[in-house]
Amino acid sequence: MKKSQILDDLQEGMNDAAELGSVPALSSDELDKLAEILMTPGRMVGVETGMEVPVTHDIGTIRLDGDQGNSGVGIPSSRLVGMMFHERAMGADTMELGHIDYSFKPVKPVIANEMQAMEVVQQNMIVPILYGAMPNMGLYYTPDGPFENPGDLMKSFKIKEAQEMTEKSAEHLTRDMVWIMQRMMKAGADGVNFDTTGAAGDGDFYATLNAVEQLRKQFPDMYIETGMAGEMVLGMHGELKYKGDLLAGLWPHQQAKLMGKAGSNIFGPVVNTNTSKSSPWNLGRAVTFVKAAVKESPIPCHVNMGMGVGGIPMFETPTVDAVSHASKAMVEVAGVDGI
Repeated sequence: MKKSQILDDLQEGMNDAAELGSVPALSSDELDKLAEILMTPGRMVGVETGMEVPVTHDIGTIRLDGDQGNSGVGIPSSRLVGMMFHERAMGADTMELGHIDYSFKPVKPVIANEMQAMEVVQQNMIVPILYGAMPNMGLYYTPDGPFENPGDLMKSFKIKEAQEMTEKSAEHLTRDMVWIMQRMMKAGADGVNFDTTGAAGDGDFYATLNAVEQLRKQFPDMYIETGMAGEMVLGMHGELKYKGDLLAGLWPHQQAKLMGKAGSNIFGPVVNTNTSKSSPWNLGRAVTFVKAAVKESPIPCHVNMGMGVGGIPMFETPTVDAVSHASKAMVEVAGVDGI
């Protein structure tokens, strides 16, 4: 792309975020800074000295021993070996233990195994170890779960029935997440990473906020990281509220306030990649949303950066130039506290 094209796409992406989220646009200096970062000739770039930030991980060692269709590299190794490799060879600031299915519901039948794994991991590692999983409320709908799928009900114009199923699923999900983390904390976990929160809409977000609140009361020193699934909370229910705030339609800067209110230590804002647009367009949009979230958030923001989010292309294994340029932009322009 020519410089003029990069600047135009950055501007358009920024305008899209500013208009949708009703957040401040970037300044001309910030747009120039983004363009400068994108046009840095090095294939891999880093932040300026003194601006380094900690890095947290989701999905844990599945990146190593998972299959290649799920962003893994198919290296046959135990989770303990993978976590020690991250700590001692790659210098990870934190790590997490996660079930291969990486959702809370499938952990219930194997909770004793997961507790044992957490104990062994803690005996062998120094960096903070979280237990990570997705709320994934969709698993509570038929055919996987006990409650009728709200989507099917809505197609039949059974709106109240759909809302009722969402509420029951959210209650069940909150109970499961709290129950699992009570046991993982007893096994020595340093905390939890609620990953991809809100994937099933406002009911999913509601359930996670309530789980965070309950866990904070039970474990005052517990480390709670909560990352989102998208830049906007989808109103699958439409009328759910948390402490008086309507959840449907919230953008990252609004989500952050509720995360802090519930008791999270870290908020992970997400901006999804539009695959029909260029990297400059997506990065301009993502940085605009995230900068507003950082400014409004009462807790540190560790932006989600990876396949399909944070201004990074939708590709199972994104190229290092795309990842490093976007990460540098998030630190130096959006001002994130971590990645």
